[in-house]
Amino acid sequence: MFYFTTNEANQILPEVIKKFENALKKKNEVSKLEQKLQVILETTDKLDEYIPIKQKLNTALTQFYESSEILEKTGVVIKSIDQGLLDFPSKKFDEDVWLCWKYGETEIKFWHEKDSGFMSRKPIEVNDESLV
Repeated sequence: MFYFTTNEANQILPEVIKKFENALKKKNEVSKLEQKLQVILETTDKLDEYIPIKQKLNTALTQFYESSEILEKTGVVIKSIDQGLLDFPSKKFDEDVWLCWKYGETEIKFWHEKDSGFMSRKPIEVNDESLV
Protein backbone atom coordinates (compact mmCIF):
# COMPACT_ATOMS: atom_id res chain seq x y z
CA MET A 1 0.00 0.00 0.00
CA PHE A 2 1.27 3.45 -0.91
CA TYR A 3 1.02 6.31 1.58
CA PHE A 4 0.90 9.85 0.22
CA THR A 5 2.68 12.83 1.66
CA THR A 6 0.78 16.10 1.33
CA ASN A 7 3.19 17.16 -1.44
CA GLU A 8 2.76 13.87 -3.34
CA ALA A 9 -1.04 14.11 -3.06
CA ASN A 10 -0.98 17.69 -4.35
CA GLN A 11 1.33 16.74 -7.24
CA ILE A 12 -1.01 14.00 -8.46
CA LEU A 13 -4.19 16.01 -7.76
CA PRO A 14 -4.62 17.49 -11.29
CA GLU A 15 -4.57 13.96 -12.78
CA VAL A 16 -6.89 12.71 -10.03
CA ILE A 17 -9.34 15.56 -10.68
CA LYS A 18 -9.52 14.69 -14.41
CA LYS A 19 -10.17 11.04 -13.59
CA PHE A 20 -12.73 11.99 -10.94
CA GLU A 21 -14.55 14.26 -13.41
CA ASN A 22 -14.66 11.41 -15.93
CA ALA A 23 -16.12 9.04 -13.30
CA LEU A 24 -18.66 11.72 -12.29
CA LYS A 25 -19.66 12.19 -15.95
CA LYS A 26 -20.17 8.42 -16.30
CA LYS A 27 -22.19 8.36 -13.06
CA ASN A 28 -24.44 11.15 -14.38
CA GLU A 29 -24.98 9.20 -17.63
CA VAL A 30 -26.08 6.19 -15.58
CA SER A 31 -28.52 8.34 -13.58
CA LYS A 32 -30.06 9.84 -16.73
CA LEU A 33 -30.55 6.42 -18.31
CA GLU A 34 -32.06 5.03 -15.10
CA GLN A 35 -34.54 7.91 -15.05
CA LYS A 36 -35.37 7.37 -18.71
CA LEU A 37 -36.00 3.66 -18.07
CA GLN A 38 -38.25 4.50 -15.14
CA VAL A 39 -40.34 6.83 -17.30
CA ILE A 40 -40.66 4.14 -19.98
CA LEU A 41 -41.74 1.58 -17.38
CA GLU A 42 -44.35 3.96 -15.96
CA THR A 43 -45.76 5.21 -19.25
CA THR A 44 -45.57 2.36 -21.74
CA ASP A 45 -45.21 -1.36 -21.98
CA LYS A 46 -43.35 -1.33 -25.28
CA LEU A 47 -40.28 -3.53 -25.24
CA ASP A 48 -38.94 -1.86 -28.39
CA GLU A 49 -38.42 1.32 -26.31
CA TYR A 50 -37.25 -0.42 -23.13
CA ILE A 51 -34.61 -2.84 -24.48
CA PRO A 52 -32.32 -0.32 -26.26
CA ILE A 53 -32.29 1.97 -23.21
CA LYS A 54 -31.58 -0.98 -20.91
CA GLN A 55 -28.65 -1.97 -23.13
CA LYS A 56 -27.31 1.61 -23.05
CA LEU A 57 -27.63 1.52 -19.25
CA ASN A 58 -25.60 -1.69 -19.08
CA THR A 59 -22.85 -0.09 -21.17
CA ALA A 60 -22.94 3.11 -19.06
CA LEU A 61 -22.67 1.10 -15.83
CA THR A 62 -19.65 -0.77 -17.18
CA GLN A 63 -18.01 2.52 -18.19
CA PHE A 64 -18.74 4.03 -14.77
CA TYR A 65 -17.14 1.09 -12.95
CA GLU A 66 -14.15 1.17 -15.30
CA SER A 67 -13.66 4.91 -14.72
CA SER A 68 -13.92 4.37 -10.95
CA GLU A 69 -11.31 1.62 -11.12
CA ILE A 70 -8.97 3.85 -13.17
CA LEU A 71 -9.40 6.60 -10.58
CA GLU A 72 -8.66 4.30 -7.64
CA LYS A 73 -5.58 2.90 -9.41
CA THR A 74 -3.96 6.30 -8.74
CA GLY A 75 -3.96 5.28 -5.06
CA VAL A 76 -6.95 7.34 -3.90
CA VAL A 77 -10.09 5.91 -2.35
CA ILE A 78 -13.48 7.09 -3.53
CA LYS A 79 -15.59 7.96 -0.52
CA SER A 80 -18.49 9.48 -2.48
CA ILE A 81 -18.81 10.30 -6.16
CA ASP A 82 -22.06 12.20 -5.51
CA GLN A 83 -20.53 14.38 -2.78
CA GLY A 84 -17.19 14.61 -4.58
CA LEU A 85 -15.12 13.10 -1.76
CA LEU A 86 -11.80 11.33 -2.23
CA ASP A 87 -9.25 10.25 0.37
CA PHE A 88 -5.52 9.70 -0.01
CA PRO A 89 -3.98 7.18 2.40
CA SER A 90 -1.33 8.77 4.60
CA LYS A 91 0.28 8.44 8.01
CA LYS A 92 0.50 10.82 10.93
CA PHE A 93 3.41 9.54 12.98
CA ASP A 94 2.64 5.79 12.99
CA GLU A 95 -1.14 6.12 12.65
CA ASP A 96 -2.98 5.55 9.36
CA VAL A 97 -4.96 8.65 8.36
CA TRP A 98 -6.63 10.07 5.26
CA LEU A 99 -5.70 13.20 3.37
CA CYS A 100 -9.11 14.49 2.38
CA TRP A 101 -10.18 16.21 -0.86
CA LYS A 102 -13.57 17.54 -1.89
CA TYR A 103 -14.48 18.35 -5.49
CA GLY A 104 -13.86 22.04 -6.15
CA GLU A 105 -10.81 22.27 -3.90
CA THR A 106 -7.58 23.03 -5.74
CA GLU A 107 -5.23 21.40 -3.24
CA ILE A 108 -5.15 18.98 -0.35
CA LYS A 109 -5.64 21.07 2.78
CA PHE A 110 -7.33 18.66 5.21
CA TRP A 111 -6.88 15.28 6.86
CA HIS A 112 -8.92 13.05 9.18
CA GLU A 113 -8.49 9.84 11.16
CA LYS A 114 -9.15 6.63 9.27
CA ASP A 115 -12.28 5.87 11.31
CA SER A 116 -13.86 9.29 10.91
CA GLY A 117 -15.20 11.09 7.89
CA PHE A 118 -15.49 14.39 6.11
CA MET A 119 -17.16 16.13 9.06
CA SER A 120 -14.13 15.40 11.25
CA ARG A 121 -11.49 16.72 8.89
CA LYS A 122 -8.82 19.02 10.25
CA PRO A 123 -6.66 21.55 8.43
CA ILE A 124 -3.11 20.46 7.58
CA GLU A 125 -0.61 22.73 9.29
CA VAL A 126 1.74 24.51 6.88
CA ASN A 127 4.75 22.55 8.08
CA ASP A 128 3.02 19.48 9.47
CA GLU A 129 6.00 17.14 9.28
CA SER A 130 4.07 14.44 11.13
CA LEU A 131 2.13 13.60 7.96
CA VAL A 132 4.21 11.16 5.93
